[in-house]
Amino acid sequence: MDDFLRLSASTARFTHGAPRALTFGDEGRLLWFLRSAGPTDPFDSLWVLDTTTGAETRLADPRALCPEPGPLPEAERRLRERTRLVAAGIGSYALSGDGLHAAFALYGRLYAVTARTDAAPEEIPAAGPALDPRPNADGSRTAYVSDDALYVAPGGRISPDDGARWGLAEFAAAEELGRSRGHWWSPDGATLLAARVDETGLQRRYFTDPAHPELPPEDFAYPEAGGPNADVQLWVLRPDGSRTRLEWDAAAHPYVSDAGWESAEEILLTVQDRLQRTVLLLSADPVTGRTRELSRTTHPLWVDPDVAGTPARLPDGRVLTVTDTPSGAARGLAVDGVPLTGDELQVRGVAGLHGGRLLIEAALRDPAEQQVLLLDTTTGETAPLADGPGVHTVSASAGALLLTTADADGVRRVLRTADDREFTPADLSEPLPYRVVPVLERVTEHAIPTALVLPRGHAPGRKLPVLMDSYGGPCAQDVTADPRRWQHRQWWADQGFAVVTVDNRGTAYVSPAHTQAMYRGFSEVTLEDQVAALQALAARHEDLDLGRVGIRGWSYGGYLAAMAVLRRPDVFHAAAAGAAPTDFRHYDTAYTERYLGLPQENPEVYERDSLLPDAPKLSRPLLLVTGLADDNVHPSHTLRLSEALTDAGRPHQLLALPGVTHMTPGGTREKIMALELEFFRRELGL
Repeated sequence: MDDFLRLSASTARFTHGAPRALTFGDEGRLLWFLRSAGPTDPFDSLWVLDTTTGAETRLADPRALCPEPGPLPEAERRLRERTRLVAAGIGSYALSGDGLHAAFALYGRLYAVTARTDAAPEEIPAAGPALDPRPNADGSRTAYVSDDALYVAPGGRISPDDGARWGLAEFAAAEELGRSRGHWWSPDGATLLAARVDETGLQRRYFTDPAHPELPPEDFAYPEAGGPNADVQLWVLRPDGSRTRLEWDAAAHPYVSDAGWESAEEILLTVQDRLQRTVLLLSADPVTGRTRELSRTTHPLWVDPDVAGTPARLPDGRVLTVTDTPSGAARGLAVDGVPLTGDELQVRGVAGLHGGRLLIEAALRDPAEQQVLLLDTTTGETAPLADGPGVHTVSASAGALLLTTADADGVRRVLRTADDREFTPADLSEPLPYRVVPVLERVTEHAIPTALVLPRGHAPGRKLPVLMDSYGGPCAQDVTADPRRWQHRQWWADQGFAVVTVDNRGTAYVSPAHTQAMYRGFSEVTLEDQVAALQALAARHEDLDLGRVGIRGWSYGGYLAAMAVLRRPDVFHAAAAGAAPTDFRHYDTAYTERYLGLPQENPEVYERDSLLPDAPKLSRPLLLVTGLADDNVHPSHTLRLSEALTDAGRPHQLLALPGVTHMTPGGTREKIMALELEFFRRELGL
């Protein structure tokens, strides 16, 4: 590997040492966060910033607590995959209701720590390898999961021994629906709301490590498109052993995408039907378990899941929901069913209340950017909090704000207190090596967002081979003003490529019409837009050599890359496809069925989007890459395509990586990039 790839690998893509998981506590007077000691230190410690003094204090050092860390419990490894967590040390923490206490798991051991004291973290005896610990209101008790059971310390097991998994989110919720937790304390800290997950109806998926044949295989339950989902129930568990099940029509609305206590007398939960065309916000009585409907959001295609913080009940009792504007040009908000925002505002998230108004994250001018605004829930009027160029995000508590700005100059975080003092949590990460200013353009009749990155010092008039580097799938956006998106693309450009990135129709955050164009079919729209955008850019930038076009991608981007050379060899001359879902009949329910429907009802859609029938048409170089421990896009996807290519007599390359998951941690992604570079240099004549 060259110097950039080594630096990227050693710094976890320039994230080690940066504060993350920042959370307000003690009514905005404390800011908790995780951060390692520097750019090459992978072990995150737990810190707190006291806004009365501005002082940062390290409350828990994983190396001191566990000098010889063992392997992560299997359940925690899988939870980290679902939440895309790669850091070592303290991976996550949870705060007590008062925000003064935190609990965390460290290699299966359970710890609690309190802010504003000199006390060291206390190890709490656990029934077994512990994960996802959560303290109650005052930190006096901690709930945690061990061996699929829910426990409370001090105390003991609180969930019944009925063969189900208790206290954790099921695969579909954690991977696709935005709910990564499965238990919640009541405001008084005495009672727990817990998810009960029965996965006995699901098929099992197995993993073996061919590099270690002496080890037994691992398996887990996977909800495959068209097949059964986990049976998810919500129960109120009381300290006296009594319990109450929350009742709703789970047959009609099996997905639980959110849940939590609104007060001691009320639980709010959000449920969805299987095709996600109807989303209900329900109020539940924790004593009786009865629920009543507060709001119903419907859409003939699907209710988009990308507006965090909705649906929700406002403090005055009105209900906030997401809605498309009548023109279909923007994703907006409604209060009690009445639209609140218009076409000028593309709402992306609701971060809570500040000064009596809603804090929202939205795009005002360009889908590549994001602003932070205050929104009046009565008039719909907005006021900017952070609206300069770049991507701005926010969190808030009791008048305190944490604003994060990512623009061409880097990433900056500012904590603004309720009395207008400002602090900056220290960032010890490696500075981004490149100041990249990609050429951002909207092309074709669909105004598709694109980006072009050229080699530094490129002399106009010199033809460059093209490297297409896009994700292209739903729920994602590549073309943004966030500088972290362009570091590795600049490296690719500096190897001699014109790097092109395209957010084809179907990707997120442009408009509902843009996103929904992928309904009932991935392949046609994705590939059509990628080709049209490439040709439009080449007409504007004469240095793009369309006689030498490579394409690379991972996950859905790997699907796009393989599809490109299989179906459009006239445009694409070589492809590197990593972790590609080659046949969506074998991908998960919640994601796949949202866009393609049920395979039993739409078999032609699944057949059209499968790459396996295309195998005999391969005429271009294709490098397939898969991690053999990938529990998201199982390696069987890549291996089935390789098998079909072999059966058809079509030469290709296969790189199968033992022990590697979908996230490719530990510098694996950089090693793959180095191999891809040699592949493209050889096949494109660079």
